[in-house]
Amino acid sequence: MRRLFWGSPSPPKLQESSESHANVLKAYQSLGAGDFTGFLKILKSPSSQRLQSRCTAFLNTMEAYHDLPVQKQSDLVQDFYQSFAEYFNSFPEAQVTQIMEHVEKLIMTRLHKWVFCHDSCDDEQKDLALQRRIRSLNWITPQMLSVPFPDKKIEVTGDPFLPAITAIIEMDAKRAPQDKLACVSKCSQHVFEALSTSNSEPANADDFLSGLVYVVLKANPPRLHSNMQYVIRFGLPHSLMAGESGYYFTNLSCAVAFIEKLDGPALNLSQEEFEGYMLRQRAPSAGKRQRVVSDTQHLLEELQGRQEKLDQGMDSLSVQLQSWVHAVNSQLDEATAQFALVQTEVTAKTESSQVLSSSSHDALLQGDDKDESVLKLMDQHAGPQDTDC
Repeated sequence: MRRLFWGSPSPPKLQESSESHANVLKAYQSLGAGDFTGFLKILKSPSSQRLQSRCTAFLNTMEAYHDLPVQKQSDLVQDFYQSFAEYFNSFPEAQVTQIMEHVEKLIMTRLHKWVFCHDSCDDEQKDLALQRRIRSLNWITPQMLSVPFPDKKIEVTGDPFLPAITAIIEMDAKRAPQDKLACVSKCSQHVFEALSTSNSEPANADDFLSGLVYVVLKANPPRLHSNMQYVIRFGLPHSLMAGESGYYFTNLSCAVAFIEKLDGPALNLSQEEFEGYMLRQRAPSAGKRQRVVSDTQHLLEELQGRQEKLDQGMDSLSVQLQSWVHAVNSQLDEATAQFALVQTEVTAKTESSQVLSSSSHDALLQGDDKDESVLKLMDQHAGPQDTDC
């Protein structure tokens, strides 16, 4: 197996000069938290060529042997994480964690299509079973789960848990385990926010778990089991064993386990009532139905108000547009009239100039004829002496 993944009988040892090694470490030390683009730039630099080759070789081998059992693939990925982290053993733990998160994102973004919901396991069948189970429990109300909901005196727009529902649904679209964990953390934070609007006191662990169960039931996230197993198998160990992400993921696991084993006593119902709800022979009480109808009516009224405002805005915009078009047409008509008037004046002046020029020319011609007649008359009366003079 070592020859398969490292190309040598023993795990590789980075035989680099101390100066080159120090330059590489210095570059990674300057890397900011969450700067995945900066990490890729450093990894592609000549000084990190050996680390880059190591990642590339591992990815190519994993893709070539993607038919290995998923648990074996998980072990190989975890071994790679551990081996890669040893290169930075001189760094503080926080910096090593940041670097390994970038490594995880790089590796698992490429391997997601090969290892997620693998054929060697029954994740797909469990996904379908969990979805059917959640769908059969869609009659459960927040009151049955003892989830604090806002009082009628508090104005809320819609379900306060809607942002949490959206966040947990987004988890399936992510490829890196840390991005899926980020969706779980975001969902959990929205649950706490929703509980804070429902209760003046801070939410406790029981309220949070009940709220998370309600969110999962309402969201029915796609491929929830596969996504959780993917995070467990290929995520960094510290992400699941420490910090907020680990706490939130543990609660999500507890919520799923609670849903899978949910029965009447857990909802303060008798077994007969629980089975009646499951078989659709019973429905929530009139008061609870009235609450749902009231919430729905409130949403419809809000949407109707928004639609009316939108229609008013469109009408106002249409009136303004028509007024603008009318003003533009008026200005065009006025400009056209002024242009025609100016053109008429120019034409009149041109014609007048031509008439004056013609009259002057005729007068000049008549003046020349008179001069010639006078000269002839003078010649007739002049004597020879005058001529000689």
